[in-house]
Amino acid sequence: MSGQQVESRARPSWKMTLWIMAGVQFCMSIAFSSSNPFMALYVEQLGVHNLRHVDMLTGIIQGMTPLMAAIMSPFWGAMSDRRGRKMMVLRSTIAIAIFTGILGLAQSTWQLMIIRALQGSFSGFSAASIALVASVIPQDRLGFSLGWMQTSSMVGTLVGPLLGGVAADYFHNNYHMVFFLTTIFAFIAFIITLLWIKEPQVQRAVANRKPSLIGQFKSIKQFKTVQSMFVVLFLTQFTVMSVQPVLSVFMKELAGNVGYLNTVAGFAFAATGLADLIASPFLGKRSDKIGYRRVLTICMTGAGLFYLPQALAPNIWVFVASRFGLGMFIGGILPTANALIGRMAPSDKRGQIYGFTSSATFLGSFAGPLLGGVGSAFLGIRVMLGVAGALYLCNMLWVRLKVKEPKETADTA
Repeated sequence: MSGQQVESRARPSWKMTLWIMAGVQFCMSIAFSSSNPFMALYVEQLGVHNLRHVDMLTGIIQGMTPLMAAIMSPFWGAMSDRRGRKMMVLRSTIAIAIFTGILGLAQSTWQLMIIRALQGSFSGFSAASIALVASVIPQDRLGFSLGWMQTSSMVGTLVGPLLGGVAADYFHNNYHMVFFLTTIFAFIAFIITLLWIKEPQVQRAVANRKPSLIGQFKSIKQFKTVQSMFVVLFLTQFTVMSVQPVLSVFMKELAGNVGYLNTVAGFAFAATGLADLIASPFLGKRSDKIGYRRVLTICMTGAGLFYLPQALAPNIWVFVASRFGLGMFIGGILPTANALIGRMAPSDKRGQIYGFTSSATFLGSFAGPLLGGVGSAFLGIRVMLGVAGALYLCNMLWVRLKVKEPKETADTA
């Protein structure tokens, strides 16, 4: 009875932490995504006028942040074990705020590339925030809590591109001002975390042990399905990011010379995020009933097919409608994949495993813009949209062949 009383007293604490961190996630998602609609146009404004070079440089620039984040994530993960998860969230939010502001001072594409690399080197927000939330909530509410974190991220991703596009048009394509405004959201996330997030001392004591990264990797080799999910997460993120950096250039081609191009581009990105937000809760609930593997199969097949009308779009409105349809299926992939990983991983290894799956996602975010930008430069954006659809279908086949449904799901469903 005393244990239940302790849990009831602790419950408001973890719930409050969850909602506060969901707000922090929302602010950071805006900061991350607000420049997506106009990054290629920003590269043009910095003096690159050859369309092929714009595609290539935009892909490289967009890929620098996740590349450096993937390289530095193990270091920051080990640091969080010694210094605490809240400290890592504070470090990443203030670093992102500072470097986002500096992006607005860039005078050349080389400066833009270096700043993006530095931003990635000091990043690691997502892994730190998930680890912080997981350290204060009951284990039986882990899926519920991470689901809300994902939802807040989706809402931020929905608002960010639209806000960035509208701001860019309001300031008459002065993208420097948009970066300065975006910095405010990261600073808000820093202040909220500093003032209202409390990290339990027990977690800090346990974290004093310094884990070996090689030892961590070896310890998860026994979980074959988890290893298979590394490929799923990498391909999912790679495919999404492979065409995203150059979509604004493609929409410029479809819309023509209109005065509200940035707003249209932001709306196209927001349409995908809106559909994502609508579909994710429904698909998450369905995965508990019909199985994670089946939902992944449905989502990847639908996403692959919705890239076809994008590749063949005759005008901007068909393209935007297709992006909305794509979001209805993409919305179920990452939450379902993470839920499957959580079911397969023992509770005492979830932090390690989610850390490595985060690296797979970062690598996909790096390789996607890089190869997608090069592919768009030489093959054209329409061809790359078709390739993206084919990659989703290949990912679906990988799930059918390599991913196993956890036995616990069948037992508890």
